[in-house]
Amino acid sequence: MSDVLNTAQDRVVTPNLPLQLRHKVIAVTSGKGGVGKTFVSANLAAALAKRGLKVLVLDADLGLANLDVVLNLYPKITLHDVFTGKSKLEEAIYKAPGGFSVLLAGSGMVEYSRMTSEVRDSFLHIMEGLVPNYDIVILDTGAGISDVVLFSVSMASEVLLVATPEPTALTDAYATVKVLAAQQKRQTIRMVINQTAKPGDGRAITAQLQLVLDRFVNAGSEHPLSLIHMGDIPADPSVRQAIMRRQLLAQSDPGCPAAQAISQLAKNIDVALLRREG
Repeated sequence: MSDVLNTAQDRVVTPNLPLQLRHKVIAVTSGKGGVGKTFVSANLAAALAKRGLKVLVLDADLGLANLDVVLNLYPKITLHDVFTGKSKLEEAIYKAPGGFSVLLAGSGMVEYSRMTSEVRDSFLHIMEGLVPNYDIVILDTGAGISDVVLFSVSMASEVLLVATPEPTALTDAYATVKVLAAQQKRQTIRMVINQTAKPGDGRAITAQLQLVLDRFVNAGSEHPLSLIHMGDIPADPSVRQAIMRRQLLAQSDPGCPAAQAISQLAKNIDVALLRREG
């Protein structure tokens, strides 16, 4: 892991998506799989759409896509078809439950497991065509620090890092933050702590990670990185039920604690990032 981390830190990615477009893009990512990243992406999109925003979620986990499973969609046309020129971009955009749009990626495609120049150019071209049509584009990235994940994140002005209180999830979250600070020169990363046991746990975890960053990453840095706690999502049996039913929380149990937390997360993001001038 340390060799991979050091190699990733040595590369500096300069995003090629125009600044005025990157301001409308949020990357939802995580240090490891299994922390609920895609579930957060989908339910956050529904909550933002409910607030009157025109939202699209792009499944940027190009090799292990599962947004279609979460949303119970069976797309005939995917991002792969757009990449290969078999279909037009607009043909691959579907309406999802919850009032937002999605662009889904096919799963199990090894040709997208590394960021080749062809994939990179196609991805940029698609983003340039997509972003102007929406108030916000959410990139549901893969987990970890692969080339594909890091390039996807580089196209977003804001990063929403999903973690859980488990030690392994926090260790991998720290590694991801460290790479993003070194490689993309980010100065802020926004945190969502999923599956918390009690109120305040997520804010405390974010504060603990910030202390570690200040000691080992920010010390002596001209541009120290700050973690911004955006919200907690409590451990809630309704989440598992929604996942098993392949439904959004707004469909299955809109009044449950997790659904209320995601609504508050959407409000925090809306106010902090999307309507600064409102």
